[in-house]
Amino acid sequence: MSQCPDTHDILETQAPQPSDGDLLRRIRHYWSRRADGFGRVRREEVRGDKLRLWSEEILPYLPAPLYGERLRVLDVGTGAGFFAVLLAQQAGCDVTGIDLCDDMLCEAEGLARQCGCVARFLRMDATALDFADDMFDCLLVRNLTWTLLRPEAAYAEWYRVLRPGGVLLNFDADYGAVDFTRFASDREQHAHADLDDILLWEGEGIRQQLPLSCEKRPEWDIAVLQRVGFSSIELDNTISKRVYAVRDASYNPVPMFTLRARK
Repeated sequence: MSQCPDTHDILETQAPQPSDGDLLRRIRHYWSRRADGFGRVRREEVRGDKLRLWSEEILPYLPAPLYGERLRVLDVGTGAGFFAVLLAQQAGCDVTGIDLCDDMLCEAEGLARQCGCVARFLRMDATALDFADDMFDCLLVRNLTWTLLRPEAAYAEWYRVLRPGGVLLNFDADYGAVDFTRFASDREQHAHADLDDILLWEGEGIRQQLPLSCEKRPEWDIAVLQRVGFSSIELDNTISKRVYAVRDASYNPVPMFTLRARK
């Protein structure tokens, strides 16, 4: 269940509510503190079977390049750069990865160097892209949409920068409905095992203030994708059964979904 306040809760709250600017700074600080752990997990994914497993989820759905021989791909919220590396290494794409967190971008650059592949990494807001219209053939997103303060604006921006016939692949989960503190009692291997109690409680505090924590997903996403203009929208709720069939250090304990949409 999400922790959305009702009207009574709002009226009874005495403490001032944070502005979007305050919350955004808090979010950036939180993910900066998690960058090192994300870097370790992504390096584990590269060494293990995740390149193959994620390639099977991505490569069959890439569109044909419209100009030249290389697909122009934007990895939004690249984090530690796993998808950027995968697309550059496995499919020879011209990849740009963006993130709002400098520490994550450092991890992404390091992973690309380690893997001997070339990708551009830029600091940028996923809801206000500094790119021209119709610039990319494909746009990938993993575990980002739920963290955004303006998710509908993000979907509109992603639509804008895709060229006609371009494809959006969004891999996410209904993280807004999950109490972060529950991971403290999970002693098995998973991607959040490195979090101490302070980070767990901070993540939970942020989650409760995010707009998508109050929405039913992925139904909300599908409605917004249609509203901003995407067509041929496909939902796949079975991805976790394939990518996370084995419980290892990169295991995601929250069931994921895939949204595939075409401009």
